[in-house]
Amino acid sequence: MRIFIAIVSLLAAFPAAAQEKDFQSWLEGFRAEAAAAGISAEVIDAAFEGVTINERVYELNDNQPEFSRAIWDYLDSAISQSRVANGRASFAENRILLSLIEQAYGVDAEIIVAIWGLESSYGAILGNYDAIQALATLAFEGRRTGYGRAQLIGALKIIQNGFADRDELKGSWAGAMGHTQFIPTTYLAYAVDHDADGKRDIWNNLGDVFASTANYLSVSGYRRDEAWGAEVRLPAGFDHGLADSSIRKPLVEWSAMGLAEPDGASLLGQFDPNMRSRLILPAGARGPAFLVFDNFSAILTYNRSTAYALAVGLLSEEVAGRSSAVASAWPRQDRPLAFEERKALQQALLDRGYNPGPVDGVIGAGTRRALRAWQKDAGLPADGYASGAVLDALQS
Repeated sequence: MRIFIAIVSLLAAFPAAAQEKDFQSWLEGFRAEAAAAGISAEVIDAAFEGVTINERVYELNDNQPEFSRAIWDYLDSAISQSRVANGRASFAENRILLSLIEQAYGVDAEIIVAIWGLESSYGAILGNYDAIQALATLAFEGRRTGYGRAQLIGALKIIQNGFADRDELKGSWAGAMGHTQFIPTTYLAYAVDHDADGKRDIWNNLGDVFASTANYLSVSGYRRDEAWGAEVRLPAGFDHGLADSSIRKPLVEWSAMGLAEPDGASLLGQFDPNMRSRLILPAGARGPAFLVFDNFSAILTYNRSTAYALAVGLLSEEVAGRSSAVASAWPRQDRPLAFEERKALQQALLDRGYNPGPVDGVIGAGTRRALRAWQKDAGLPADGYASGAVLDALQS
């Protein structure tokens, strides 16, 4: 029996060993790409010394919480009592610095603090993944090789330019670093030396952290003192297919269609009637509805997840001392889809003649558009919401 177990273990090790050999060959080839980007041989040698595949990176890449968890569970964690309390305390503690940053970049301080809270729990959890290893793992194989290659070059440029030492490049499994988790290319493009000490230190210097975050949001189109969005009540018989990222209307048009505040009050009493917005239904037709404005789109440049941007908006309300309570109930009985189930849903749509784009387990705009088309043809609310019930219906 022991001999059998030993043989099985040995056979299981062969694929991993072969993969690691392929990875080292790929890494050797990548050196030429890095050199062509202006990275010195010395930096490349030091950065890649001892680097191996990190299998955990692949696991996390397929199960990002903002995409894989039910949105109500994600928001429960994102806007927990402790995160709100710590956010208000951090806001008060850094009020003078945040006010200076707000004035300089035109980005509301509470939004900066909310992103800080979601990305690193206000600096308590910066991540301990080796960014070079994580990015090399992503660049080697999988659905994000393009991202991995670009960010790996970016990380090497950070070292090459003396912005940070090799050992400082620690962060998330996706190579994001610092208090507000900048990926390398974002760091190179938008990080700011707020106190003019010659460093853009997003790991230790809160002035640089806040200014860098505000600079990125400002360039992305964020405007101070403008709302990110608002919860709305939909009228009976509303066409849920209008919750499409490509459909943007002035608020006055949404109001004329019967959309109102949750208590029934007119939206026009609170917002500029000409503000353009789009409708999102994060949990489908049976969950809360929101109109989101340009500032929401700016937040999305930070993370292309609707759940993430919604969490930033709601947490910012709490940090600023306003209530973020969502009036409509979430459909908590719905079952979210696991990674393989999301791929199965995309494949089922493809099999039925609706093109969702790549069968990659990512429920993006293409998948939601295809799902809405199928729902409409099936006589269902065309909300583009992927759930266990929807998958069952598609496969039946």
